[in-house]
Amino acid sequence: MLTIIGCGNLNRSDDAVGVIIAQRLQKYLAENPHPNVQVYDCGTAGMEVMFQARGSKQLVIIDASSTNSKPGAVFKVPGEELEALPEPSYSLHDFRWDHALAAGRKIFHNDFPQEVIVYLIEAKNLDLGLELSSIVKHSADLVFEEVAAIIRQNVEV
Repeated sequence: MLTIIGCGNLNRSDDAVGVIIAQRLQKYLAENPHPNVQVYDCGTAGMEVMFQARGSKQLVIIDASSTNSKPGAVFKVPGEELEALPEPSYSLHDFRWDHALAAGRKIFHNDFPQEVIVYLIEAKNLDLGLELSSIVKHSADLVFEEVAAIIRQNVEV
């Protein structure tokens, strides 16, 4: 099973990029169904990422980044490089997808994806807003095409 998860906040301009790509991939799968591929929009719910990934062999996470890099830059990073156990907290709002990777592996062991790829797209604008900036929209198209190719490869296996 291949699981693809888009993360982000639809109300914060470029932060929505992961969710928007996930929604596009859901439409793509509706037109090109495959029983071994599932796509989720997990928004900002890190705990949801952990549970949706459970039982998959491969996991792709797509999200925005804010690292002072060039806006629209795309980073493709192995998941194990980004795993981080959460700091003690009183709120589940502090539990992010990077925490979900570490916690999921620790809790679910072999029932958690061994192959994890994370696509991060550098945001230009994280202010309140409902539109992606043009540079991030272009990068979203590139990531969409690359992930759609992964889906097609999964179909051919």
